[in-house]
Amino acid sequence: MKIKSVLSKNIFIIILTTILVASCVPSKPSYEEEVLPADRLIKKLEANRRKIKTFEGSGILNIKTPKMEAKASFEVYLKKPDSIKFSIYGPFGIDLAQALISDTEFIFYDALKNKVYKGRTDKNLLQKIFHINLSFTELVDAFAGAVNLTDKLRLKPDNYKLNGDNYMLSYIDSTSSKESIFEIKIKNLAIRKYKLYAGKGKLLFEGDYSKFKMFNRVAIPYSTIVENKNRNQKVHIDYRNISVNEELPSLTLEIPTDAEIVEW
Repeated sequence: MKIKSVLSKNIFIIILTTILVASCVPSKPSYEEEVLPADRLIKKLEANRRKIKTFEGSGILNIKTPKMEAKASFEVYLKKPDSIKFSIYGPFGIDLAQALISDTEFIFYDALKNKVYKGRTDKNLLQKIFHINLSFTELVDAFAGAVNLTDKLRLKPDNYKLNGDNYMLSYIDSTSSKESIFEIKIKNLAIRKYKLYAGKGKLLFEGDYSKFKMFNRVAIPYSTIVENKNRNQKVHIDYRNISVNEELPSLTLEIPTDAEIVEW
């Protein structure tokens, strides 16, 4: 179906962003007396994630894979817990594609072909579109630069230490034998680096986060570089503008009445 080639170019960003950015954690203050024990740190990080109710951002996306190199302007809007709008623009602000995803419905508009693709939002559909086992909630958190740490609130990290001005945290999944490692700035709880290793020390994914600004006492990166090492895929998300927890209008797509509708 034609939607696959369209989505691979225009929503590929969402794929990699979600794969890697969704696996991040914010960090903590830098003086020794302010250093938190692991359990309190995790609770603080999860509390920070839950502070973000709405998110609006715009900037430039750079994508590099063995099959393509692309650069485009984008805008993203999200309202927790139930909606995301994502738009991609070409040169001179030409509208290329828009996607609106709620917890019940997915709509993708290909402006160049004047086609609308619609379907119900479930884990199977998102996996087909984004080529990753991804829930709607995880997608929302990925765009906000957050990760859901609810399942770690009662877990202890396998390794937890201070390294200069940073926390170093790691969790080992005994089922998959994968290890997630986070480097977190003590001073402002900013995520600096994320790495995911396979069982034998093979680096699968890597994320690098910088140019932080504080929103509601939560550090959010303006620059994110994520790499899928297995597939030699790299995405650089460079935000120019971000606003957090400000009122957003109703999220809708502007679709011409003569657009062809394809149920998927």
